[in-house]
Amino acid sequence: MSLLSHDELVFLLNEKPLLIEHMIDPEVQIQPNGIELTLQRVEAYEGPGAIGYDNSDREIPPTKKIDFDDEGWVHLPEGSYKIIFNEIVNIPKNIAAIAKPRSSLLRCGVTIQTAVWDAGYGGRSESLLVVYNENGFRIRKNARIIQLLFFRLGKEVREGYSGAYQNENI
Repeated sequence: MSLLSHDELVFLLNEKPLLIEHMIDPEVQIQPNGIELTLQRVEAYEGPGAIGYDNSDREIPPTKKIDFDDEGWVHLPEGSYKIIFNEIVNIPKNIAAIAKPRSSLLRCGVTIQTAVWDAGYGGRSESLLVVYNENGFRIRKNARIIQLLFFRLGKEVREGYSGAYQNENI
């Protein structure tokens, strides 16, 4: 596997389907080693979830949208939140991706947890934002919050991602 560079990402952004759709500002979001995704919305968990060995035991907890103020900000007390990105990701069958939070989040006592973006996945992804800072955290709509890193696989997968989250939030 090899990490894709800026120029390789730019090339893929011009292919069909687009690697990333609905970027606010590609000139800013395309970095030397990845593409930054931005915040569309924040939701609070309103109940427990569950997971077992197979998906028949999976229970995704209900959430409630948290509104931004008139200037586009929201204050989040210490805790965990579901976040949804602006961008739609379309991963080719010869690429997988992982994400890391921007270092500015970490310096504020906040992190984002993500799963792997499998080869063949397409959708507007969700992740977990965790505010560890006991004083809370303010975040603005459209903030650049993670950097998605793309890795070229040794060879194309025979069957791409086909799980329950395919085409989510579109």
